Amino acid sequence: QLDKAALLSEVVDHVKKLKRNAVEISKGYTIPSDTDEVRVEVQGDAMSTGSFMVKACLCCEDRPWILADLRRTLHSLHLQTIRAEISTLGGRIKNVFVMASEKNSSNVGRHLFVASVHQALKSILERIDSQSGLSAEGHIC
Repeated sequence: QLDKAALLSEVVDHVKKLKRNAVEISKGYTIPSDTDEVRVEVQGDAMSTGSFMVKACLCCEDRPWILADLRRTLHSLHLQTIRAEISTLGGRIKNVFVMASEKNSSNVGRHLFVASVHQALKSILERIDSQSGLSAEGHIC
């Protein structure tokens, strides 16, 4: 027979496991989370032309100007959008883009480029934070 503390511990562990499972399952879907997120990564290997694919994710509070800012930001980086998934839920928005760079680049150049895309998207998050007047507890990975 379990005492109350042991039972509570088991319940807490089970809830944590369910939450991890839910997070893992939702990775394949474009569902906005309750934390701010910027993620940028190179997709696959460089193409024969030397260009490469980048997958970028921005999850944050929804604002009327976000899509226009994203378009301007990505256009200024000379990225060609291959695929875009955008969803909103409860005042949050998640944007996932797969883009091709138009530049030939070395491995080091690709990583610098990814860092530039990350910083550009992070600046959009910072604009949201500054306009909300609150210090958002964002998760930036």
